[in-house]
Amino acid sequence: MPQGLGAANAVIIGGGPAGAAAAILLARAGKQVVLAERAPGPHHKVCGEFISWEARPMLEALGVDVSALGGPAIGHLRLTAGAGIIEAPLLHPARSLSRYAMDDALLQQAQAAGVQLLRGTAVTGLERRQGKAIDWSVTFAGSDRITVPAVFLATGKHELRGWPRPREAANDLIGFKMHLELTPPQQAALAGTVEISLFDGGYAGLEPVEGSVSNLCFLVDKAVYAACGKDWPALLRWLALKAPLLGERLAGARELWPRALAVYGIPYGHLAAPVPEEEGLYRLGDQMAVIPSFAGDGMAIALRSGFLAAGSYLGAQGALHYHRAARREFRRPVRFASWLARAAAAPAGRRAVFALARMAPALLPVLMGATRVPGR
Repeated sequence: MPQGLGAANAVIIGGGPAGAAAAILLARAGKQVVLAERAPGPHHKVCGEFISWEARPMLEALGVDVSALGGPAIGHLRLTAGAGIIEAPLLHPARSLSRYAMDDALLQQAQAAGVQLLRGTAVTGLERRQGKAIDWSVTFAGSDRITVPAVFLATGKHELRGWPRPREAANDLIGFKMHLELTPPQQAALAGTVEISLFDGGYAGLEPVEGSVSNLCFLVDKAVYAACGKDWPALLRWLALKAPLLGERLAGARELWPRALAVYGIPYGHLAAPVPEEEGLYRLGDQMAVIPSFAGDGMAIALRSGFLAAGSYLGAQGALHYHRAARREFRRPVRFASWLARAAAAPAGRRAVFALARMAPALLPVLMGATRVPGR
């Protein structure tokens, strides 16, 4: 239960990169900000943990040095489908960093900026109140309430009860994540590279993060998971058969968590629209736009949404202005990445991508670059 909760200009619900970015920027501008994060401490989240060229300067502007936190450089992309492998340098150097480290670093910056951080505090209710002015009533677990003129909804892939995203973009994909310690030869083979494996029923990504850790994050159709008996070892065996290079990487690897993280029903392709009845409510990150994971720009979209929302609020332009601006920026990369994902899901589409990339290897990073969002 929040203790000593006073008057505030804004409440931010969710302490991921989008919510933390908005909180830092608002607090630096002199606003009284309350940020509610339901987890009591640093924790892992289902995420590819790829930090693109566009995301890194935004993190630096917020006070987070990815290199100092141990995030390795990522300079190459390796794409596989079955036995086929294509390699290409990225158009711009990237980094990789666990959400455990990055989110905690951002929240530390938020506290240093003067944000009132409520860790281990869930928001259980949100209500729009309209009188002479539009206010939002926020209810925390334990029934404490606060009324503010603006709320920033940054709950990521999860929904706040009563304020869901539209369901038309939902799918039957399940996202899984596990941190691994690969064998030394496989660590060496993966160094500096993000590997994406395409297969019927989903796709997988593998890349190094801090130290000797590698992040495995993949999506499979719910039917595949059911066919594997909803059994994690069986699912990994299925994955190794569908993606032979990934199978090589996983051979002899040590799982670093007792169980994998999972999330279901991610609405890829979602773009929040301006809603007049929601003036004063800013949807950030995955609540604003959901780009297919393999594009590698989810982090940049989250951070950029925080910058855009804070700018609209501080400029007294409002939430509707923010949503229109965010849709303009995110529409092209989200739609193009969604088109690529649909093409890659079909055998004919994968063959076409590989044929084009073999004829012109430089085309692959150009295609991936088309999903990029503007940086700060």
